[in-house]
Amino acid sequence: MRVLVLGGRGFLGRHVASALAARGHRVIIGSRRGGHADAKGQAAPSRCVRFERLAAPRAWDEVLAGADAVVNCVGILRERGGATYERVHHLAPAALAADCARLRLRLVHVSALGLDPGARSGFIASKLRGEAAIRESGADYTIVRPSLLDGEGGFGARWLRALARFPVHCVPADADGRIAVLAVEDAGTAIARLCELRGSEVREAELGGPEWCTLSEYMAALRALSWRRTAYVVHMPAPLARLASHLCDLVHFSPYSFGHLELLRHDNVPRVNALPWLLGGAPRRIGAPARVRAGRGTASVPGRASLPPSAIRDGGSRPSARAP
Repeated sequence: MRVLVLGGRGFLGRHVASALAARGHRVIIGSRRGGHADAKGQAAPSRCVRFERLAAPRAWDEVLAGADAVVNCVGILRERGGATYERVHHLAPAALAADCARLRLRLVHVSALGLDPGARSGFIASKLRGEAAIRESGADYTIVRPSLLDGEGGFGARWLRALARFPVHCVPADADGRIAVLAVEDAGTAIARLCELRGSEVREAELGGPEWCTLSEYMAALRALSWRRTAYVVHMPAPLARLASHLCDLVHFSPYSFGHLELLRHDNVPRVNALPWLLGGAPRRIGAPARVRAGRGTASVPGRASLPPSAIRDGGSRPSARAP
């Protein structure tokens, strides 16, 4: 197939492009800055794509020309000018899905785990509206919801690695939700596999690594990879943590934001983990925290994953409460 990877120069998009090329597909990179390199530095044709300008019906026709499938890895941490949450996370994906339905193109849309309908963050609310619009589009779609991605080159991953080296870890007191950290390479491979399936086989897929842990436990695991002594953990009071998140949003500093604070208050773990089945084997293990809890939604994988497609078909609504 010819697969257009929107956000193909980003952290996840580069690995999706590499995985698609490794499986024999022809890749087209869609990026704000153009460019034509995947995660392995291999060349691929590129197209300049500005989501804030593609929110109208039929706006995607020129961008989609010649493609058989589309992967949307585009998302913004903070708003800049015309690139608002509403345009980038909702209106542009809605127009994209409508055009994919009309042109009969396969669409794999990357969202996120832990999107609580009760959240006050515009980041989260816009992503939920984008998901709803894609479901109503009539396209051959799959919505992918990964947990926290780990790997070299990611903006958030670099920050977490740097902060983990400090002898004191300051974490929000109410950031007690669990995450199922997964390797970005595994996420790229799983998404490439989803391009080869039909939406009727896997309508919604949740992806997570083999362990569940809190943010504090994950930072301890990162520190343990290079330091013997454990860090002292300071729990920031919830009002102060929220104020700090708004200040970071105001000055566009660090990956810490109000939206991510709200995500950290709830579990970001898959109810049923599609990753082992899509990989055909066990996911890579990230440095496991000492107090880690095994994820009950993860399939047992004796060499090959035993999770059938029917187990992850039609994800339906997601509980906002923490998984048992």
